[in-house]
Amino acid sequence: MPRCGRLRNFIREYKESPRTERVSFIPPFLILAIEIILIIHAILLNEIFVIVLTFVLLIISIIEIVIVTYEIHEHYSKINFDKKLTIRLDDFITEKKEKNVKKIVADFINQYPEYEKYRNEIYHTTCQILETHKEEKIERDLTIKLKKYIIKKKKPTVDEIVKSFIKKYPKYSKFRTEIYVITAQILTDNFNK
Repeated sequence: MPRCGRLRNFIREYKESPRTERVSFIPPFLILAIEIILIIHAILLNEIFVIVLTFVLLIISIIEIVIVTYEIHEHYSKINFDKKLTIRLDDFITEKKEKNVKKIVADFINQYPEYEKYRNEIYHTTCQILETHKEEKIERDLTIKLKKYIIKKKKPTVDEIVKSFIKKYPKYSKFRTEIYVITAQILTDNFNK
């Protein structure tokens, strides 16, 4: 059904836009309705001056509606682009297993030349993805080491494990909160078995 495709797309964009943009879309329509009523009333009274001024305000309201519609569309396009780029880049990074940001960006643009003009966005997204991968790896490593470490302890408390684990592995000292959470989760899982 190609009919009303633009309207369906706009409704989808409107629903996914931030609340402030959705709210800012309502007043121009209220003002537009009031101005139409004023123009009709001025025509009935034959007030040329009021008709002209109200018509100018009517045009301004229509322009405002067009601008807000364009902003909603641009915001939706940007978010959609960012999602697609992040997914594509994440898959690319996982496949290539490269850690050098500059090389990743260059290889990605070589493989997908349509992204050439988005080099800065690719760079920043790559940095975020690599940081996320690093955090996930640290969490996996911590979980594995903590499981092995907890098995050796006899009825330990979370605080004792965190203290002794950090003493044994000082390189993880800046991850105290993560260690605490993972330890609590492991002990809860062990208790529920």
